[in-house]
This record gives sequence, C-alpha cells and structure tokens, in this order.
Amino acid sequence: MLPTRVMEELDFRSSGYIATQIDKHSNSPININFPTRNDTNIADPIVMAKLYAIMEAVADRVEMHKNIGEQRNNWNSLLLTTVNAITLAAATMAATAMMLIMNKIQPSQLAEEQRNAARLFKQLHGQIQTTIKIGTPTMAEVTEFMDKVLALDKAYPLPLLGAMLEKFPSTVEPAVWWPQQPKRQGKVLDGRINRNGWNGKLEEEMREIVGVLKRKDKADYLRLGEKALKINKVLAISGPLLTGLAAVGSVFVGSPSHGSWATVLGCVAGALASVVNTFEHGGQVGMVFEMYRSNAGFFSLMEESIESNLKERDFERRDNGELFEMKVALQLGRSLSQLKDLTDASSINGEATEEFASKLF
Repeated sequence: MLPTRVMEELDFRSSGYIATQIDKHSNSPININFPTRNDTNIADPIVMAKLYAIMEAVADRVEMHKNIGEQRNNWNSLLLTTVNAITLAAATMAATAMMLIMNKIQPSQLAEEQRNAARLFKQLHGQIQTTIKIGTPTMAEVTEFMDKVLALDKAYPLPLLGAMLEKFPSTVEPAVWWPQQPKRQGKVLDGRINRNGWNGKLEEEMREIVGVLKRKDKADYLRLGEKALKINKVLAISGPLLTGLAAVGSVFVGSPSHGSWATVLGCVAGALASVVNTFEHGGQVGMVFEMYRSNAGFFSLMEESIESNLKERDFERRDNGELFEMKVALQLGRSLSQLKDLTDASSINGEATEEFASKLF
C-alpha cells in the first residue's frame, strides 16, 4: 500500500485535473463552480436549490442582455448607414418613415440600457455567489434576491414593443433598478453589539454626504440629462421634417416653373437632414441621455441606502458602521480621510461645499 501522504497528494491532483477539464469545456461566461464549504452549518436544501435556480436565471439574463445589447447596437449602425444612404440618394418618403421609426426607438439608448442591465445582473450574480459561500442562506435572502431580479427586469425590459422605456419623457427622473429597501436584519461583526460601529459623528458625516449627493452630484446629472433630452427632441423632429422637405423638392425637380428652387430645396434639405440624423444617432445622443439618467440613479441608490440605515433606530439592524463607511468611500472613489474632508468642508461656517461627492464620474 502507498503511504497516506502520497495517496492524499494523488487525490488532490486528480480533483484539480477534473476541475480543470470541467472549466475547459464550460461555455458559460460566468464560473458557477464553487469551492466546497468547510463550515459545519448545513443549509436547507430547498433554500439552496432556490438560490441556485435564481442564480441560473440571473446568469441567463446576463447573456440575454449582452446579446440583445450587441444586436441593438448593430441596429444603430445599420439603420444610420441605411437612412443616410437613402436621404442622400433620393430623400424619399421611405427614408422619412425609417427616420421616424429610428427616432422613436432610439437604438443607441436601447444599447446603453442593455449594457447597464448586463453589468447590474453580473453584480447581482456575484452577490448571490458570495451569500452562498460565506454563510447559511435564509428564505429572507431568497426573497430579497428574487425582488432584485424582478426590479431589474422592470427597469431594463427585454421586449422592444409594448414594454420599451419612454424615450422622450416629460420630466427626467433617475433610473431605478432596485426594490424597496427591506427591513434590516442586523449583521453585527465580531460580536460587537453596543452601537454596531456607529456614533454621532459618523451619522452626521453620512447626513452631510447625502446632502452633497442631492445638491451637487444627482442634481448635476439630472440637469445634464434634461439638456440631452431637449437636444434629442429637437433633432428627432428636425430630421424627419428636413427629409420631408427634401422629398417635396425632389418631386418638382425637372419642372419648368419650379425646377431651380426644387433642386436647391432638395439638395439643401437632404444634406441638412443627413447632418441632423448623423449628429443624433452617430453622436448617440440617446445613449448620453440614458447614461446621465443612470448616473443619477446610482446616486439615488446611495442616498436611499444611507437614509435607510440612519432611519433604523435599532443599531444592531443597521449595516456595521465601519464597513458601511468604507463602502460609501469606495463607491465615491475616495479614501476614508478624503470622505471626512468632504463632510468637514460641507459644514464649515454653515455654507454648502462646491465640491462634488463622487470622484469617479
């Protein structure tokens, strides 16, 4: 018989080889192989099965949004080329109709929506993986993840017809892709009960950050979003109108009484329509609007998360204060000292700071 140490080494190499072969033949964009848990806690099989089912659905949605996003981005390039070719060639009513459809669905904005959705679903997939690896999942967490999946489905719908987001809303609102904040269940770290890492200074710091986010970051992106929306509306109306004028001019080309002005009208209007259409869709104004809306949504989520913790009077039900402060700093692209400098500056002499909270975007 072989020595015990040799047998263990052979078993280890064999298991590593099998795992390598599985990875080589896997077509999934996300690695769903998990290391064996060494803890002695045994999770409920039904809960685990449900979590795995949700995780598989999330992985499938990542792939769906990624593929559809690429497809719709291709639509943008294809439609833009087609519309310009038709406009410059004849400026016919067919080009006008295609331009109206393109302006209605805003392919560049659709592509940006799918890119955001794929990123957020990947993030959610990672959260589920972490929950499975480091703890014993509960039914409350299953419900929470289900709500997050459905909220993302609602915020970024896959169907084009019937469920498409409004491309020209009357007012600009931040994107919302998260469910209502659930009641907190108190994740106390290292047995520290007391105030769970919170103190009066930290609470005041978080309130100052919320104020800066509302006053500067979110307000600025909503303002930029309104400008992008107005520009997009003007371009969406001007393009078909100019194309229609070019089509009318082309009808009278060759007429003895209207030949000269008809030619000028057709050429000028057709050229302007091509410029307008290229600026709108080639410049991806719809995508820019969606980006601003999404950024405003990111800051809204931060505000809601901070306020949710501050409103909870039971400190044990809050997120751990030290960990939460670090997460906020990372989300804003700041160090802990820079975060404190921001809140200190915002409260000097009672005057609002002109500095933005986020250093990332």
